Amino acid sequence: MLKNITLLLLIVTFASCKKSNSAENAEKEKIKSSRWLLGTWENKSAEGSLKEIWSKVNDSTFEGQSYFIKAKDTIHFETIQLQQTGDEFTYTATVKGQNNDKPVAFKMTNNTETELVFENPTHDYPQKISYKNLSNGSITAEISGTQAGKPSSEKYEMKKTQ
Repeated sequence: MLKNITLLLLIVTFASCKKSNSAENAEKEKIKSSRWLLGTWENKSAEGSLKEIWSKVNDSTFEGQSYFIKAKDTIHFETIQLQQTGDEFTYTATVKGQNNDKPVAFKMTNNTETELVFENPTHDYPQKISYKNLSNGSITAEISGTQAGKPSSEKYEMKKTQ
């Protein structure tokens, strides 16, 4: 009888460990499905050059840098962190010279194999940030929301360079 109870406890323990690992892996699926964002992306125009560089930190965090250079001047610079903690997936941006250089978090509202959408309705601007993976080796990044009481949107198409 003691042998049967011990065996049953071992089976239950093993099954619960396996379930825990499978739940842990399922939790990381949101960031895994965003791997297409990794790499270096660029948009060159007459106004200057926009570049985003994304790298994997670990199985739950990606880090990015986004900057716009006009001639030799950096007009805009921000660091970004995509992080999945449990079921929550956030986009946190720290923009130099804005918000006292403090990070602003946006929660994921849509995540598919080709699109990421993050929103923060309480932020001044933007309230929404989205990325779309296009089939031709490029992505579209869009920021949108209400600015000075009016709807506003900016869209940037970038090609993968690395």
